[in-house]
Amino acid sequence: MRSYLQILAASCVIVTLLAAQSATASTAAAKASKPDGKLIELDEDNWQLMLNGEWMIEFFAPWCPACKNLAPVWERYANTAKDVNVNVAKIDVTTSPSLSGRFFVTALPTIYHVKDGEFRQYRGARDAEALLYFLKKKSWQAIEPLSSWKKPDTIHMSLLSYFFKLSHTLKDFNARLQEEYGLPTWGSYALFAIATIFVGAALGLMLVCIVDFVYPPKKSPRQSFSESQDNLAKGVEDLATEEIEDDEDDNAAEEEDGNSDDDAEEDQEEEDEEEQETKEETGDKVQTEKKSEKINSRAGDDAPEVADKPSTEQVRKRKPRKAD
Repeated sequence: MRSYLQILAASCVIVTLLAAQSATASTAAAKASKPDGKLIELDEDNWQLMLNGEWMIEFFAPWCPACKNLAPVWERYANTAKDVNVNVAKIDVTTSPSLSGRFFVTALPTIYHVKDGEFRQYRGARDAEALLYFLKKKSWQAIEPLSSWKKPDTIHMSLLSYFFKLSHTLKDFNARLQEEYGLPTWGSYALFAIATIFVGAALGLMLVCIVDFVYPPKKSPRQSFSESQDNLAKGVEDLATEEIEDDEDDNAAEEEDGNSDDDAEEDQEEEDEEEQETKEETGDKVQTEKKSEKINSRAGDDAPEVADKPSTEQVRKRKPRKAD
């Protein structure tokens, strides 16, 4: 019962603190939404004030010449912008590097117009008259606001702002090492390289541990030494059996190849024999034809000789010649 009451009291205290914090933030936002003609300085702690009301924000750096030229104009602009109920603020990117990453500032000075959480970049002239005309004529309505994935109040832009802040912190740390401890430039770079390797290894180990925790590996049952030896022997036997089967398959394939080669040779020999026989038959026919031709030719030669010789009957029938 006491523990239940303690938990209830603690929850009431937390709710009260959250309500007070939200009330304070809303009061500060309400105060900030009422321009008083003063130039407001925003930083990483109070930049969310611009999400309420209408604002003109300048990102500057003390070493920037163009920012120095714009500084007096921006002071006068803050005094005149109160007539159109617009707050004017400035952000130093050297002291608030995360905001330069959150707004993705790549040039200085950079001016943004913010209206109820919608961000538009001002790219017009930088004199007081042009800036005041931009607000009075509501020329910002013709400018397309930043897309949802570029809005500074999104989660991914918040992560990008932390990276910018980390780089700025490392830069300050490097300058401190060189100024206070006399560390040379190459030494600081070597130190950062070693630190990067160790940090990467630590992050990799952490990732492996998280993966093993989320997807734990399957636990295999423990085996005794004799069981492991038996399994090993079985594995060797299976491997030997597979090798024997593979050898038998190879031998069978080789025998099939040999038989096919023998069959092919026998077929070739039979074809050669058939060709030889056909050649012999054709040769015999040619020879017989030649012989018959010779015989016929000889018979033809003998026939006219017989015809030339007169027969006895013809001799007898001849008439005697008349005497002269």
